[in-house]
Amino acid sequence: MKLLVIGGVAASMSAASKLRRMDDKAEIVVYEKGKFLSYGACGLPYYVSGENDDYRKMIARTQEQFSERGIKTFLRHEVVKVDTSTKEVTVKDLATNKTFTDTYDKLMIGTGTFPIMPSFPGADLENIHMLKTLEDGIVLKEIAHNSEVKDVVIVGGGYIGIEVVEAMKTIGKNVRVIEMGERILAPFDKEITDIAEKEILENGVELNLGERVESFSGDKKVESVKTDKGTYKADLVLVAVGVRPATKFLDGSGIKLAENGAIMIDREMRTNIKDVYAAGDCAQVYHKVLEENDYIPLGTNANKCGRLAGANIAGNHEKYVGTLGSAAIKIFDMELGRTGLSEEDVKKMGIDYSTEFVKAADHPSYYPNPTPIWIKLICEKESNRILGAHAIGNKGVVLRIDVFAVAIHNNMPAYELGMVDLCYAPPFAGVWDAIHIASNAAK
Repeated sequence: MKLLVIGGVAASMSAASKLRRMDDKAEIVVYEKGKFLSYGACGLPYYVSGENDDYRKMIARTQEQFSERGIKTFLRHEVVKVDTSTKEVTVKDLATNKTFTDTYDKLMIGTGTFPIMPSFPGADLENIHMLKTLEDGIVLKEIAHNSEVKDVVIVGGGYIGIEVVEAMKTIGKNVRVIEMGERILAPFDKEITDIAEKEILENGVELNLGERVESFSGDKKVESVKTDKGTYKADLVLVAVGVRPATKFLDGSGIKLAENGAIMIDREMRTNIKDVYAAGDCAQVYHKVLEENDYIPLGTNANKCGRLAGANIAGNHEKYVGTLGSAAIKIFDMELGRTGLSEEDVKKMGIDYSTEFVKAADHPSYYPNPTPIWIKLICEKESNRILGAHAIGNKGVVLRIDVFAVAIHNNMPAYELGMVDLCYAPPFAGVWDAIHIASNAAK
């Protein structure tokens, strides 16, 4: 059996590695458009800031290591067409611009996403960048550490944009965020983002909300950003306004795509075409609470679903139990975490729900340096089942959100979680942990 893999990062290489562990005779061929394989893109902001001084630390396995496992990988090779009727792909060698064809018995698609660059006038000026690939990170770090770069404008207040805020402040830049929406980090509920925005402002960042970028200006290099409300100096611009599934090459293949271009798959990672599998940010994923497919591009989903795809390519029929959209981010001295549904989600679903927003602490006041934790719980009103949890605080937040994720995963009501036997010791938590306090308030 020959498996051909398109893409060489999270989902793809998880699938290839899992198949190799289960089948030592399968031929596995990987085509990756970029220069690197199997790296943790979520570490890019910390490389740009210099907190990680070596990009190689983000690489899980090198091309040589995959070769030792009998997995053939081809870098700077882009698959430009898939013919599912003949089980053939067309590949472009980006070093030579020559194309050739290859065949497969089974196909795994894990091409991820591409960052959106709106057609702003002046977008082709130097020092306007995006941050998606390891190559992007290497270039952005070199430019950002140039002493001539003083004023940085970040367009977009999502995960990537806000992570880069701290990276740029860490290396001493003046930072401005321009976000078209009325608040940052839209997946989090407003009670949480209000506190996050205050933290950003207190760290000397300019935050322009409800403001739309219109153009960039400069002589060769960017010098300013014009919006519908003003013009701002910029030596460096990062555009982080979102991503789209990298699936344009599938046009005409017969593989079904969602409206946003994401590959439609079942819980076994199978597409509508026999012997074609997909996973990761280029595909939809099953949501455990919604009980249907959703588009949630996260590395956690990519790695899990890629692993399942590899097992199923080998002949298994393992179904993904489902994502909760659990995610976390650090903003200066604050950590944020969320899991399950937002209040907006449950409104759209027409669920009769209740919410509780509580302020607790990471440990008792009689042990030094307690810090606040704000938790919002969203519960189904009749059953008291926890549907979503969002939290922010200085420390101990994300691991508590992990507890809520387990509770949501297992359909626990808040009153039951409010009596779970959690650890107690003054350096770590009170006899009633913040999890208990929030859960009991939501009864």
